[in-house]
Amino acid sequence: MSPGSADLPQPKDLDLGGGSWLRYEPRWLDGPDARALFVDLEQALEWELRPIVVFGREVLQPRLIGWAGAVAYRYSGQELPPRMAPPALTELQARVEAHTGARFNHVVANLYRDGQDHVSMHADAEPELGRCPLIASVSLGATRAFVFQRKRNRRRRTMKLHGGSLLEMGGGFQHQFRHSVPRSSRAVEPRLNLTFRYLHGPPGWRQSTGELSEGERVAAARGVVLRPPR
Repeated sequence: MSPGSADLPQPKDLDLGGGSWLRYEPRWLDGPDARALFVDLEQALEWELRPIVVFGREVLQPRLIGWAGAVAYRYSGQELPPRMAPPALTELQARVEAHTGARFNHVVANLYRDGQDHVSMHADAEPELGRCPLIASVSLGATRAFVFQRKRNRRRRTMKLHGGSLLEMGGGFQHQFRHSVPRSSRAVEPRLNLTFRYLHGPPGWRQSTGELSEGERVAAARGVVLRPPR
């Protein structure tokens, strides 16, 4: 057990209703492994400060972004072209796939340099992800708040995402909820977050009737009853 790990919360499964769920494992990586991986990926990934479109206006993202995958990915008015994954990221993806039973072919990496870097409320619900996508999120470095709320409800819930943790967002979560990592007024060390996802095709791909997405396949294997996206 790594130093301080006794203070971490226990793993939890959150059934949010409507086939939406979160699974959080705070000790998925032990302390030394997580710290070494942070250093490796911070150096190996290509980091950019990119513009996105928010409410029709182009602004710079308040964090650094990196990515890897064989298929282009488009979101918030920007397109991430195919980019090869460094070896450390390829190895981590294999571990995440083995643990979750899901396939992934793209990862978006966010580097939060301090407490002012953040991501606003959003959902990862691009059509290319298919219905009910499974997103696996690995956190390295500083602990940050993860805030989520149902799209038709202003009530917000907060979890703390610790360095070395794994958060799975599955079922209808991306269709029914939004989530964010808000600013922190405290002095915060850097945090590196990796979100693994499966793209069924390039920008413009659409899921056909009767076709099963990767997220739906995983949900069926776990016995989760999904509610069709609205």
